[in-house]
Amino acid sequence: MSMSEPAIVSGGGSSSLGRRRTRAGGRIDQPGSLGTAGIYLGLTLAAAVMVLPFIFSFLTAFKSPKDFASHSPLALPGPWTLESFSAVLTGRIDFASAIWTTVLMVLVMVVGQVTSSVMAAYAFARLSFPGRDLVFWLFLSTMMIPASVLVIPLYLMMAKAGMNNTFWGIVIPFMFASPYAVFLLRESFRSIPQEIIDAAKIDGAGQLRILTRIVLPMSGPILATLTLITVVSQWNSFMWPRIIASQEPKVITVATAAMQSQYNANWTYVMAATTIALVPLIILFVIFQKQIVASITLSGLK
Repeated sequence: MSMSEPAIVSGGGSSSLGRRRTRAGGRIDQPGSLGTAGIYLGLTLAAAVMVLPFIFSFLTAFKSPKDFASHSPLALPGPWTLESFSAVLTGRIDFASAIWTTVLMVLVMVVGQVTSSVMAAYAFARLSFPGRDLVFWLFLSTMMIPASVLVIPLYLMMAKAGMNNTFWGIVIPFMFASPYAVFLLRESFRSIPQEIIDAAKIDGAGQLRILTRIVLPMSGPILATLTLITVVSQWNSFMWPRIIASQEPKVITVATAAMQSQYNANWTYVMAATTIALVPLIILFVIFQKQIVASITLSGLK
């Protein structure tokens, strides 16, 4: 036993030592058992509240309409059936086409938003030009404008351009840099040591090479997080696709809403569509969860 470790006292003292841990020769009390139990109980209840709607959606999707009507909503399907999924994918709403349209829409928006946001953020973070900070704060202030205020002007612009009820009418207004993305990336780019940038310039690297070879590889977690946020927000977009494409093409959210009226609120079909829409987001979260945690950790260290 080293000299820094406390001597073990027999009897009642051993139980108190069991509730403590030693660090650098000192004793640090651990939280009480009741407090710890209360924390875990609160977290468990909060998690249950968050997960319960997903469980309800999943179970309902695998039930037949008759089974759903005759049993508790939280009861297990009996038997498990893919009837609702088959009806959704082959029904009159053509949900499979809505899935394909949504995938293309999200892909174009993510590529456009992330690419333009990276360029704008790098300019605001690493380039010097007159009025740089003023332009940045003016651009950032647009976050305070409610999205609903822009709907009518955007609709009139798209309608005059003949883009209503078209794929590009849905995509174009939201495929360029967003203030939130530019702000997030700018702060990440500014945290990169200037010495690294200066060394690259001495080696003859231009701005584009510095961006692609140094800045972006060092900002991987933030880029992954931003990509996931963009995917989720655009995948769940409803108001703009519903307004600009009232007929065709339909995206997942609009097609799911149309099912409620077409099938007289047949919830097994609606929940099957909801489950299909959730699966890609869950897969993306599983893939990018390490990068998301890393970006949170890096933000906490700054």
